[in-house]
Amino acid sequence: MFKSVIELVHYREMMVSLIRRELRGKYKASVLGFLWTFLNPLFQIFIYTIVFSFILQSGIEHFSIFLFIGLIPWNFFSVSISSGASCVVNQENLIKKIYFPRIILPISYVTSMFINMLLTFIVIFAVLFLSDYGINVIAVCFLPAVMIIEYLLALGICMIVSAITVYFRDLEYILGIINMAWMYLTPILYTIDRIPENVRVFFNLNPMVPIILAYQQILYYKELPDMGTLLHAGTIGIVILIIGIFVFNRMQKKFVEEL
Repeated sequence: MFKSVIELVHYREMMVSLIRRELRGKYKASVLGFLWTFLNPLFQIFIYTIVFSFILQSGIEHFSIFLFIGLIPWNFFSVSISSGASCVVNQENLIKKIYFPRIILPISYVTSMFINMLLTFIVIFAVLFLSDYGINVIAVCFLPAVMIIEYLLALGICMIVSAITVYFRDLEYILGIINMAWMYLTPILYTIDRIPENVRVFFNLNPMVPIILAYQQILYYKELPDMGTLLHAGTIGIVILIIGIFVFNRMQKKFVEEL
């Protein structure tokens, strides 16, 4: 484990280069370029707000803000898994030409998406201030902890799915369907109290539930996050990351042959 960390430090420049390339290349051929980082979630929120405020009424006060706070973290998590599944396969030529720690690929991809999410949070805070909704400064101090927990969870799952995709290419398409269902099983479009008590235990098995609830407690309800919720999310994130590292390291041995 220590040797792997030393190796990652040694290849840090390559990791930074991959992160920069991912950030620059995402909207490289588009006219608006990096502005799509902000426009995409804004259009999503506009459509969902119209549907759930006027057609399928949610009954949630300040629904657009409630939705914004849950949707931005979800988009990061979703793209880290669905698009991240192919982050190893897409670097086939690089893997075959030179040696480097293959685990750099999921780390670089998820980190670039995480930076993208951080930039989008500028829009969230702008909306909160411009709408006079405001923030709880003390509660916001816990926001970096929630973000790091989500990063660890997304990274761990990305390691698992990107390794499996090398051997089973259909997984990338299956994950698109899974993500769609996963979103509706996460309290982004509705509040947690809409879930019946008798099934909430199973509902809480979803690792994104405590993370989204923590974001909502901090930014929507303007409260300090429940420490139990934060501990639950942190434990899941660390466990998934450890499993992800183990699975990736075991499966990477035959990447070159499979690619």
